[in-house]
Amino acid sequence: MVFSSLLFLFVFLPAVFLLYWLSPRRGKNLILFLASLVFYAWGEPVYIVIMLISTVTDYGFGLLLSKPEWGPKRRKAIVVASVIVNLALLSYFKYADFAVHNVNALLGTDIPLTELALPIGISFYTFQSMSYIIDVYRGTAKAQRNWIDFGTFVALFPQLVAGPIVQYNTLAEQLKERRVTMEMFAEGVKRFIIGLAKKVLLANNIGLLWHSIADADAGTLPVLTAWLGIMAFAFQIYFDFSGYSDMAIGLGLMFGFRFNENFNKPYAAQSITDFWRRWHISLGSWFRDYVYIPLGGNRKGLGKQLRNILIVWVLTGIWHGAAWNFMLWGLYFGVILIFEKWAGLRLLARAPRWMRHLYASLFILIGWVLFAFDELPKVGDYLKAMFGLNGQPAWNDGTLYFLYTNAVLLALLVLASIAWKKSAEGEGGYSAVRSLAGSAWLIVLFLLSVSYLVDATFNPFLYFRF
Repeated sequence: MVFSSLLFLFVFLPAVFLLYWLSPRRGKNLILFLASLVFYAWGEPVYIVIMLISTVTDYGFGLLLSKPEWGPKRRKAIVVASVIVNLALLSYFKYADFAVHNVNALLGTDIPLTELALPIGISFYTFQSMSYIIDVYRGTAKAQRNWIDFGTFVALFPQLVAGPIVQYNTLAEQLKERRVTMEMFAEGVKRFIIGLAKKVLLANNIGLLWHSIADADAGTLPVLTAWLGIMAFAFQIYFDFSGYSDMAIGLGLMFGFRFNENFNKPYAAQSITDFWRRWHISLGSWFRDYVYIPLGGNRKGLGKQLRNILIVWVLTGIWHGAAWNFMLWGLYFGVILIFEKWAGLRLLARAPRWMRHLYASLFILIGWVLFAFDELPKVGDYLKAMFGLNGQPAWNDGTLYFLYTNAVLLALLVLASIAWKKSAEGEGGYSAVRSLAGSAWLIVLFLLSVSYLVDATFNPFLYFRF
């Protein structure tokens, strides 16, 4: 993993940029498409076939939808066929073994598992490809007739592996025409370095604390140690995922694309509703536009609106993984969001700001326990430890050791999670370049990040499995 990361930074990226800049305008998407295939093959060469099947299928379905002589029934049938093909591929690779395991447990059968590795990024590029067909069907986007341009959209390597999920109608014009200015490139470099530092300097280091606590027997954990552990996981997953999103957005800028933001200081939220407007924004937008609103959204009364919220959140949980804890995690947040929609937000509006933040933080951290452990018994044991139901004291010497050795890092994480600001869009070009050239701290961050990649053996990417 470390070797691959260094190859990416010092071999793959420079080579792609050189070819991209040297190629004529009409050839730039071809360079990006081929580079994206190489990048994907770098991780899992066999599964290029799966991505290409999805790409070719939806490209063909899009052309069929563009036929003016085809009526509503045929058009709807095309959309249904596209959804079936995409979800069938996703379900087979992501959920088949989960289904077989549960059937075996329920019926006492011995159906063999497929034991297939999950193709990297399949949840992301499947949703992107589906968004294209739905946008064309709705008439919010025109069918793409250039297969290379469409392949570039689906396979675009900066955000292929872990998002943000890019809806086709937000990128259609940029695929046809875009221009990389010096200020845009400088903004992208800055954003990429910040994302890299968030991932390797912050997420990885706090991840070591989380693994130290999570690997222990939950029955022996003091209360404060358990809370410290799930706080560490919360910081790890945020800086891991938002760091990758920053790198993807930064790389996009360097190639002339502007992707939508994926995070907006989620741990500053004042409610769970507020949190989910700030966390993984692209996934929330996808489910809103392609599931919640088509189900009726909030247009058919409170009862159906609450039903729609619950459906969306069950699907959100399932999207994240093939395990019962993810479904429980989705249901958990769905129920809280229903409560807030029904009465909770009105009650919270009367509370002081610090109390609203405390409320949101408490339920977010409990939710991360459901997310962090695939096995439900471990979820229960860890929650018992957090609330002192395992018979252990509030703290012990181990708690004090963890706090002492991670105090500076924890303070930095708290500050960075609620105060970190991205560079302003539209920042003056010359000032952006000057800021990049004069920002010694960016150079320091980059060198520290590279040094960490060279020396570290712990470098997980949490969202690779989704």
